Amino acid sequence: MLQAFSMTDIGKRRKLNQDYVFVSVCPIGELPNVFIVADGMGGHNAGDYASKYTVEMIEEQIRESQLTEAAEILDSAICRANSYIRNMARENETLSGMGTTVVAATVSDDKLLVANVGDSRLYIINDKEIRQITRDHSLVEEMVRMGGIDRRAARVHPDKNIITRAVGALDTVEADFFREDLKEGDTILLCSDGLTNMLEDEEIHGIVKRRASLSEKGKALIGAANENGGKDNIAVILINPFADQEANCSDMED
Repeated sequence: MLQAFSMTDIGKRRKLNQDYVFVSVCPIGELPNVFIVADGMGGHNAGDYASKYTVEMIEEQIRESQLTEAAEILDSAICRANSYIRNMARENETLSGMGTTVVAATVSDDKLLVANVGDSRLYIINDKEIRQITRDHSLVEEMVRMGGIDRRAARVHPDKNIITRAVGALDTVEADFFREDLKEGDTILLCSDGLTNMLEDEEIHGIVKRRASLSEKGKALIGAANENGGKDNIAVILINPFADQEANCSDMED
């Protein structure tokens, strides 16, 4: 049974926390577990509304889905959440323009399925390496892919926070899906850009490969991001897919 730790932090500069996380190591609907990070955007309280209600809608749709294939379940849930956020923005002008990133994952045995919209990320980390599995939907990522700038320049580019895809941005949304095989020693990290804008991948790798608990590693990641400036909200989910500890899912059963 896998183990997980999640935490969000407002950071050093923001007045609101627009990051939202959801973790269930127990089954929800047809999925054996669910992990979600959402990073909201929008003025006033619109960003935290978008992230919170998007995640809650995705969780509800997964629970109620009549579909059986994991990618279809996640895709349908994200699309329904997008419609919900769009409708709420139309009905309430104070929520106009709100949206959110979403990175969601589920693990079945040694198989990982990831859905991504925006620039929140999922990594697989072990003693040897850190691998970014998701691809950012951002302006600078498009520039990198086209050869306009390199990765180092992308980290400090003035437009690095402009994303090209978000839940709530348009009437339809398309999530990218990734499938990965997991092996003993792998740790899964889902995070918002409040972490990755403050820490290089090598710094994240150094913290996660330590011999420490998931909670110690997660708190260390957030602490390091804040020490480096904490310019944004920070969201972290760490997963050990091969933990020995059994989860108590009795209260999750119908």
